[in-house]
Amino acid sequence: MTKPGDAASGGSAEDRRVFVLDTNVLMHDPASIFRFEEHDIHIPMVVLEELDAGKKGLSESARSVRQVSRFLDELMAEATKEQIDRGLELPGARASSKGKRPPTGRLYFQTRRLESGLPDSLPRHGADDAILRYALALQRESGTARVTLVSKDINLRIKASILGVHAEDYYSDRTIEDADLLFSGVSDLPADFWDSHGTALRSWQEQSRTFYEIAGPLVQDWQANQFVCEPGEQGFEAIVRKVEGESATLELARDFRNSRQAVWGINARNREQNLALNLLLDPEIDFVTILGPAGTGKTLLTLAAGLVQTLESNRFGEILMTRVTIPLGEDIGFLPGTEEEKMEPWMGALMDNLEVLTHGQEGGSWGRAATQDLLRNRIKVRSLNFMRGRTFLNRYLILDEAQNLTPKQMRALVTRAGPGTKVVCLGNIAQIDTPYLTETTSGLTYVVNRFRGWAHAGHITLMRGERSRLADFATEAL
Repeated sequence: MTKPGDAASGGSAEDRRVFVLDTNVLMHDPASIFRFEEHDIHIPMVVLEELDAGKKGLSESARSVRQVSRFLDELMAEATKEQIDRGLELPGARASSKGKRPPTGRLYFQTRRLESGLPDSLPRHGADDAILRYALALQRESGTARVTLVSKDINLRIKASILGVHAEDYYSDRTIEDADLLFSGVSDLPADFWDSHGTALRSWQEQSRTFYEIAGPLVQDWQANQFVCEPGEQGFEAIVRKVEGESATLELARDFRNSRQAVWGINARNREQNLALNLLLDPEIDFVTILGPAGTGKTLLTLAAGLVQTLESNRFGEILMTRVTIPLGEDIGFLPGTEEEKMEPWMGALMDNLEVLTHGQEGGSWGRAATQDLLRNRIKVRSLNFMRGRTFLNRYLILDEAQNLTPKQMRALVTRAGPGTKVVCLGNIAQIDTPYLTETTSGLTYVVNRFRGWAHAGHITLMRGERSRLADFATEAL
């Protein structure tokens, strides 16, 4: 999609663009009407009808609809019928130096019936077809202006293209252009690194922690809490603590692959798992994101680190675990029992990993059962539906399946963290179940990019599955 605003403001008629917005765009981003720079926006009447039908309830989509309605109400305040017909001036998305947002394009509503000439082969009913008819009619009347239908619905975009209407996805919510460009959290050191960066090397120890000060050209590309490693499992592994110009301070990573460094009986099985444990156990890091496909150990490592810091070092009062229920925002009130009992069907991963963590306990099945009961008393399961407005103090908050959250939902959750709370987001952006979310627009991708380089946040991408040889082979062969 040509990004809104690419054409110069006040350009010729050939530069002017007209955008017709689908309902799902407004529900996905309530502020989307302000993101089209100097171009005009049209909202068909059927879109307003769909917004009205979706405004009730406590789901995130219903909240978005109500926010859209408030935006439209503010724009139409004191506007006359003639002004609405001429189009309402839209304030720009960016404020000027005086604090005001200059007007850019105009917002139009469907105020009259337009003849579209829709083919007889297409059914003349349904919201999608009504939007197509409106876009076709605008295209006939707009002359040289390019009419574009903006929708998150792939099938509607396909139908529009078949009928000769230019259609695009809504791209303004993209965090990155390509998921392959997402930060991995690890940078491999070249073979000649120590020759080019070791001339002014300085090292020291503080409380059994080893630090290095290194200077050189590669340092400028590093960021706080990024890992730098030599190739190979047993090579040099360190975390960047501070970057100042061409000088950086590194801290040698702890090795949790050693059996004497087990975390609640769990050892790291590869380099990425070891680096993940370094982030999870670091008291200076408040926010951790861990990406990786199924079987890489995301939940197991996170739970083990949480139990050690909750039951042994007493750094946290309890562990809170939550995940997105699919379909997103489903009202769990229809299920019987308490909030925790209602979430039980969605928390199979928690139960499976608790069995692994208690498997080596002494005392046979009775001892393991007693230990599991103890752990479950310190691990609380919560629903995302009831997170709004709460503040969590001294908690270890695990957000599983975070790839199914929108950026807005992720912001609402992370801002619930109070003093002493650590938030860990787990997910696999290749396995998104939420409608209209993609790898580039997921809330998990959003926070990985936004927290990158912050002194109290860290990220790691796990690559290798460690479940079993059967699961490893199935991942490659199937």
